[in-house]
Parts: sequence; structure tokens; C-alpha cells
Amino acid sequence: MTSPHHAPAALTRPARLRPGARVAVVAPSGPVVGERLDAGLDILRGWDLDPVVMPHVRDRHPEFGYLAGGDEARARDLQEAWCDPSVDAVLCARGGYGAQRMVDLVDWNAMRAAGPKVFVGYSDATVLHEAFAARLGLSTLYGPMVSAETFLKDDPTQRSLHTTLFAPEAALSLGPASARPMVPGRARGVTVGGCLALLGAGVGTPHTRTSVRGGLLLLEDVGEEGYRIDRILTQLLRAGWLDGVAGVALGSWEGCGPYEKLRAVLYDRLAPLGVPGVEHFGFGHCAPSPTMPLGVPAVLDADAGTLTLEVPALA
Repeated sequence: MTSPHHAPAALTRPARLRPGARVAVVAPSGPVVGERLDAGLDILRGWDLDPVVMPHVRDRHPEFGYLAGGDEARARDLQEAWCDPSVDAVLCARGGYGAQRMVDLVDWNAMRAAGPKVFVGYSDATVLHEAFAARLGLSTLYGPMVSAETFLKDDPTQRSLHTTLFAPEAALSLGPASARPMVPGRARGVTVGGCLALLGAGVGTPHTRTSVRGGLLLLEDVGEEGYRIDRILTQLLRAGWLDGVAGVALGSWEGCGPYEKLRAVLYDRLAPLGVPGVEHFGFGHCAPSPTMPLGVPAVLDADAGTLTLEVPALA
């Protein structure tokens, strides 16, 4: 197990999926649109997976409509899915907001005892990615969610997740043609990161690591204005969370204003780290949205615009 106070190390990789694998779908954050969930489940069945929807996935909080059911219910769904020995993977139904409210209600000791398995999600699931790394020492997949429109409608997004789940050795080289160096150079480290706002919100909490020293930082966000991006990055810098980071790859910034203005903020805050950085890496809240493994050793080549995994994302 890694401590929340340790820098990123290569984490335990769960086993790849096989045809017929049972996968549990959970909703740790916002409410799910039923028709979209059903369409996502059909895609999974088409991959010869056996999806099971946890009991509270279709709930909606009676008072706070931005939550999928009560905090305890959402935590229980995640824990029961993870601790079920017949389940090989746990997939998030959607993002939104709410993982922070339930992450402390999960029995992480019981989760650790259940052993490693695949976890997939992005956006608000960043909270859980950090918890899996800090508390279980487990690598995870920053990838599409079952009821997300991108997953339902974008073939490259589907193919990326499918390849990562079933044939991860075929997904060692990541990086779209759009990628461009922000700071040139090459760096080696272990992938870490996710949605910027959630990483910032996690600093100082029990399930977020205190440093990403030696890590290759993957960052993206959606719907945040430039000054808010500035504020979050400044908080991470002031907290020492970015001390010693090895490299930075920037994904999508949908709804964050004109990119040239945002780029000035990103460059101002991140370039002084003095490490290789690449932009337009095309992951996160965008289409296509490739699956990005977290907790895996890799080499970032900013000049070539590539991230090359040194081992497959799944064992």
C-alpha cells in the first residue's frame, strides 16, 4: 500500500478483462439519465461483458437534485461492487458532483482486502482515482463513463476503452496528432492527475496524496474560467503539491473560454516548473476522449507529443 504522504510510485495493475467478465456500474456523483445508461449497457453487452447495475444507480437525492441518491447509498454501491468477488471491474455511470461527499464513507480497509480490480471514470471520479492510489496503491483508468454522451456516440472513445480493457499491450502509445510542446523535452515518471478542479479540492483531505513528485501530471477541466484555473493551479503550487513533478500533459479545456487566453494562464503557472509540457493532448471532456491510465510508468516526449507507457495499463 502507498501512503497518502508518498510521491507517486508505479501502482499495482489489475488484471485485464476477458470476454464474459462481470462489470458493476456505480453512480458516485450526479444523477443518471436512464435512457443513456441503458444505451451504455448495450455497448458493454456488445463487448461480451456482463454489466450489473448497482441498486442505487438510478436514484436521485430527494433534496439535492445534483446527486444520484444519498451519500451513504452511493458509498455502499461502490463498496459492495468492489467487494463482490464475482465483479472484475467497476465503471462509473457519470460524473457531475458528489464523490467528495461519499469517499469518506467507504470502508477502504475492506476495499483493500477485496484485492485489485479495474476502475474506470473521469471528471468527478478524480476524487476516487486519488483515493484508490493513496489508500489501495492501485492504478486506475481515467476513461469514459457508461452513460456519458461521448462514450455513447464517439467510436474512437469506445475503441480506446475497449482496447485498454481487453488488449492493453496495443495501447502503449498515446497522443493525438494535435499535441504540441508547451515546454520541450522528455521526462519519465508515473502517470497521475485528472480533473484540475477536483485535484485542487482534494488537497489536504485524507484520500489525496500530498505530492506528485516524480509524476507525469495529466490535467484537464471543463467550464472553468481562466481566473479559476489560475486560482486552482496557484493553490496546488502554494500547497507544494506540484513540487518535483516530472512532466505535464494538458488535455481538453471545453467551456473554459478562448484557448489562447487560457494558454497564457497555463503557461504562466506551469512553465516555471521547468519540466517538459505538452498541450492539446485531447483527453477528458472532449471527443474523442482516449482512456488515460493512472499509476503507470511512462515517458512523456513533449516534442513528439507522445506519452508512451512502459508497461500495459492492465496486467
